[in-house]
Amino acid sequence: MTDFFTVVLHWYVYLFVLGIIFVPLTSLIFKKLPDLGYPFAKIIGILTLSYTAFVLGLFKLVPYDRWSLFAILVVFFVLNFFIFKKNSHRIKEINVKILIFEEILFFVGLIFWAYVRSQEPSIRGLEKFMDYGFMNSILRAKFFPPQDMWLAGKSINYYYFGHLIGATITKLTDIIPQISYNLILATIFALAVSQTFSLAYNIFFTTFKKMKLAITGAILAVFLVNFGGNIHTVYTVTKGYPNEKPIAPWEITDPKIGCNKFDETGKQSWTLFCPGNYWYPNATRFIPFTIHEFPIYSYVVADLHGHVFDIPIVLLTLILLYLFFTNQNEKTKNKFNLSNLGPVILFGFLAAVNYMTNAFDGPIYLLLSTFILFYIYKVSVKFAAYFFSLVLSFIFFSLPFSLNFAPFVSGIGVNCSLDRLTALKKIGPFIFEKGNCQISSWWMLLILWGFFLFNFIFLFLQVYRRKSTDQSGILKITSGFFLILFSFGTMLILIPEFFYIKDIYPAHFRANTMFKLGYQAFIMMSLGSAYTLMTFKNDGFKKIISKLYLLFFTVLFIFVAIYPFFAISSFYGNLKKIPHLDGSTWIEIQYPEYKDIITYLNNRDFGQPTILEAQGDSYTDYNVVSSYTGLPTVAGWLVHQWLWRGSADVVSVLAPRIQTIYESKDVDEVSELIKRFNIKYVIIGTNERIKYPNLYEDKFKLIGNEVFVSKTGSGKIYEMK
Repeated sequence: MTDFFTVVLHWYVYLFVLGIIFVPLTSLIFKKLPDLGYPFAKIIGILTLSYTAFVLGLFKLVPYDRWSLFAILVVFFVLNFFIFKKNSHRIKEINVKILIFEEILFFVGLIFWAYVRSQEPSIRGLEKFMDYGFMNSILRAKFFPPQDMWLAGKSINYYYFGHLIGATITKLTDIIPQISYNLILATIFALAVSQTFSLAYNIFFTTFKKMKLAITGAILAVFLVNFGGNIHTVYTVTKGYPNEKPIAPWEITDPKIGCNKFDETGKQSWTLFCPGNYWYPNATRFIPFTIHEFPIYSYVVADLHGHVFDIPIVLLTLILLYLFFTNQNEKTKNKFNLSNLGPVILFGFLAAVNYMTNAFDGPIYLLLSTFILFYIYKVSVKFAAYFFSLVLSFIFFSLPFSLNFAPFVSGIGVNCSLDRLTALKKIGPFIFEKGNCQISSWWMLLILWGFFLFNFIFLFLQVYRRKSTDQSGILKITSGFFLILFSFGTMLILIPEFFYIKDIYPAHFRANTMFKLGYQAFIMMSLGSAYTLMTFKNDGFKKIISKLYLLFFTVLFIFVAIYPFFAISSFYGNLKKIPHLDGSTWIEIQYPEYKDIITYLNNRDFGQPTILEAQGDSYTDYNVVSSYTGLPTVAGWLVHQWLWRGSADVVSVLAPRIQTIYESKDVDEVSELIKRFNIKYVIIGTNERIKYPNLYEDKFKLIGNEVFVSKTGSGKIYEMK
C-alpha cells in the first residue's frame, strides 16, 4: 500500500507543477470564468509540452528525451512568468476555495481510479498490447515519426498523438512504463472529472448566479460524463438475452423472458429484478454489428486508445467554444473582429490535436466549430473569413502529423444503397456496396440514447416557453449553446443510419463510425442533460411540466446511474486486493521466460534494433516482446496491420518468411532473410515453439550468438552476427 501511494504521489507532484507553470496562460484564456479555468491548466500544459516536443523532434531540431522536455518547460515557465507579471491582478481575484476544491477533486480522482486499476493492472487483452507498444516505441524514439513496433522499417501509421502525450508524462516523471500506463489512465479520469466540474460550474454559475445550484449541476455533469451509462441497464430487471440477439425490454412480461429463481425446497418463483444476469459490455454492443461505447466503459476496460486520450482535449474544446459563443454580441457580429481570430485559430489547433489523437474527432470538432460560427454570423463575409481561418489553422497544425500519415479511410459508404446505385459502385467519395444495409431498431436507439433525447426535448420546451415571455440575456444564450450541442449530438447519432466511413470490416462496416460519433455525442449530451435539469431546478419545479420532467428524469437517471456499479465490480471485483500498478506481473505468471527476455532487452538496448518473434493474430498474447519493449518486430498482429496499411498482404507476405527463419535448416536461406529484414535479435519462447512446431534452433548458434537464457531455460535471445 505504501508503494502505491508513493508512486501516485510522485506522479501527482509532476502534474501539479506542470499545471502551476501554465496557470498564467490559462487564466488569460479563461479570464471571464469565475475559477479562471484552473483545472484546464494541466491539460494545456500537457498539450503545449507534447506538441512542442513532437514538432521539434519531427524536424530533428531537438531530441525527444527527458532533459529536452525540462528545457522546453523552462522556456514556457519564462513565458508564463511574463504573462503573470502583466496579469497578476487577475490571478489574485480567483476564488481560492473553488481552486482548492478543484485541485482536491483532481487528486481524489487520480487516487480513486489508480486504486481501481490497481485491482487488475494487467496490460493485456483487447487493445492494450497495441496501445502499450505505441507508447514504448515513442519512448525509445530519439526523433519522430516513431517506428511501428509491429512492422519493422515502417513508422506508425495511426493517430498516435495521445500515446505521445502518455509517453511525454512518462519521460517527465521517470516512472517505468508498465506502471505509468495505469497512471495515465487514472490521470485521464482525474482530468476529465476536474475539467467537467470546472466547465459545468463556470457555465451554471455564470448563467444562474446561484452557487449551490452551480455546484450541484457541476457534480451531476461530472457523474453523467464520467460514470453515466445508458438505459440498457433496464435489462437488470429481466433474465437478460442471448449475446448479440437483443430482446425488447417490455417482453419481460412474458414468463419465458422473466427471471426464474428457486428456493431451498426447489420451488420455482418469478422475480422482476435479476442483476446477476446483467453483463455490462452488452450496453456497448447492443445494436448488432455495431459499437457504442462511453467513458466509464473505457475507464473500466482500460485500453489507452485515442478516444480515451482525447476526453480532456474534447472538454477543453467545448469550454472554449462556449466562451466564444457567449462573448458574441450585436456589435461584434456586424464587423470582422481581429480579436475573434485568435480563438478561431485556437479552435483549428484543437481540431488538429483531436485529429492527431483520434482521427474522427478532428472533423467532428471542426464541424461543430463551423456550426457555431455559422449560427453566429450566418451566410456572410465574416463567416467565410472565420471559416477559412479555422480550416487553414487546422491544416497548418495537423500538417506535421499528416506528413507521415496515410489515412486508411477509402471513402464514405452509403447505408442501404439503392440497387441502381450499387451498380455504379462509387461516385466521388461515396461508395455504394451491395448488401451493406443495417438499420437500427427504433427501440434500440431509445434504450441507448433515450435519456439524452428526453432531456433534449424538455430543454427545447423550456426555451420555447421562455421565448413567449421574451426572456433574453445569458440564460437565453447558454440555452442556445446547449441546444446546439444536443442537436449536433443527435445528428452524430443519426449519421450511421445513412452513412459510414469505409474500413476493412465487412459485417461490422458501420461499427467504427457509430462508435466514434456516438462517443462524442455522449459527452456533449451528458453536459446538456445536466444543464437541462438545472434549468428546471432554477425554476423550482413549480409547474406541472416541471414536476413531470423531474419524475421521468429520476426514473431514467436511476438506470443510467447504476451502470458503473455493474461494470466496475464485474471487471475489478470487490476492490479489496492489495493495490499494485505494475501491468507486467501477469507475464511473470503466464510466460516467465518472456518477462526475463523483456527485462533484458529493456535494460540493455536503448535504440530500436529489429527483433524477430512469432507473428500472431490480433487480441492474442503474440507479439508481447515487441509490445513491452517498443522494439520493432518483422510483423505483428495481422488485422491491425491490415487496417493501418489497407491490405492484409502486408503481413500475409511476411508470415511465411518468419516461419522459414524459425523452421528452415538451410543456414544460407535464413541468413539472407535475417540480413534482408535487418534482424538483430531472434527471440525464442513459448509462442515461437507453439507457432512453429518444427523450430530448428541450432542454426542460430551458427549465424549468431546466444546472449541470453531465461531463468526457466525456455526463453532465449540470439544476437545475429
